[in-house]
Amino acid sequence: MVDTVHTNQTQRHDFVFLFDVADGNPNGDPDAGNLPRVDPETMQGLVTDVALKRKVRDYIDTLRGSEERFKIYVRSGVALNTQHERAYEANGLKSTGAKQKASEVEKARAWMCRNFYDIRMFGAVMTTGVNCGQVRGPIQLTFARSIDRVVPLDLSITRVAVTRAEDTEVAVSEESGEGEGGKRTEMGRKALVPYGLYRAHGFFNPHFAKQTGADRDDLGLFWTALQNMFDLDRSSARGMMAVQGLYVFSHESPLGNAPAQRLFERISVRLKPDAGPPRAFADYQIAVDADNLPGGIHLTRLVG
Repeated sequence: MVDTVHTNQTQRHDFVFLFDVADGNPNGDPDAGNLPRVDPETMQGLVTDVALKRKVRDYIDTLRGSEERFKIYVRSGVALNTQHERAYEANGLKSTGAKQKASEVEKARAWMCRNFYDIRMFGAVMTTGVNCGQVRGPIQLTFARSIDRVVPLDLSITRVAVTRAEDTEVAVSEESGEGEGGKRTEMGRKALVPYGLYRAHGFFNPHFAKQTGADRDDLGLFWTALQNMFDLDRSSARGMMAVQGLYVFSHESPLGNAPAQRLFERISVRLKPDAGPPRAFADYQIAVDADNLPGGIHLTRLVG
């Protein structure tokens, strides 16, 4: 019998998500020249919840985005109000902005939940001009934080592709290939961390799932996306990123059978005593305390 308790949308779920990066930038900070995000006091690496949800959105869009129920609301190059207008057109309504009737806003909100996966799961504030109300999604994620400190590197690179046309008009020595009177290369930058193992926590609230219409299929897709999203997000800038652990604590009671932090403490991640600076997942020890779980709690190991 296949264990599917972790896909039951009527139950509360708390989860631990582990992933690592080698020689890449998992989440650049635009306020710091796109260097990897870090906690300046501990130098632990950070990855925002927004970055993780973007990868989930992209995976779902690739997998099932052609289906009406699994459209993605937050998309590059698509104005949010344009998405909102679709709800009004589908319901035969006209947008009047701040004067919109509450009943009409509720119809538009319900349509958005039915048709957009990321609204059903993550929620959205849809009061920007064309008013579709607000939705609080059942899935909430924390920032991911590296287990140990990381060393952000900013490396110089050279490139043959130059920016200005006049820089290509140089006489080139046949022997050395070097330009005379100009330049044929430019300097570039690459930011990365040599290695980092990151840990994030997440929560699924069945009460909000009931309000948005999220079902078992939606929740199952979310777990699938977490396990596979990095394979659809490959780039030289991100290096090698991989999922190393996904542990789901499911509660029999919709209100929960135990505090989330007590359950998370059962997943222990430590650097091995004889390891030097971590450079691979094998440098870590993962301990999962699955014995004597609190009553009403079920642990599913999806990865790890």
